[in-house]
Amino acid sequence: MSNPQQLRYTKEHEWLSATDENGVATVGITEFAANALGDVVYAQLPAVGDTITAGETCGELESTKSVSDLFAPVTGDVVEANQDVVDDPSLVNSAPFEGGWLFKVKITDEPADLLTADAYTDFAG
Repeated sequence: MSNPQQLRYTKEHEWLSATDENGVATVGITEFAANALGDVVYAQLPAVGDTITAGETCGELESTKSVSDLFAPVTGDVVEANQDVVDDPSLVNSAPFEGGWLFKVKITDEPADLLTADAYTDFAG
């Protein structure tokens, strides 16, 4: 399993891209989390305009194995939800770092404990 070096990670298995020129970052779940969940069949994502808070629940993913809360890696305002994932939740499994991203957020606060790819790999085992 290879975690892209340019991303940052949480211990709840979400990833966060670097911000663009508008302070917006993309959020998804890691390949490790997607594999642990099994086949994702339903995605409840935060809506555009929602304010999310780092470490708090902001949605959920349901798989054939279980339901898992989605935790916000940062604090900010949701500017886009991935409708493709809502329509086809299996994208979370087949392309967790590409088409299976979950939402985009304009960051207002970022916790200091986000992990590098290497630190996340060590953490996830």
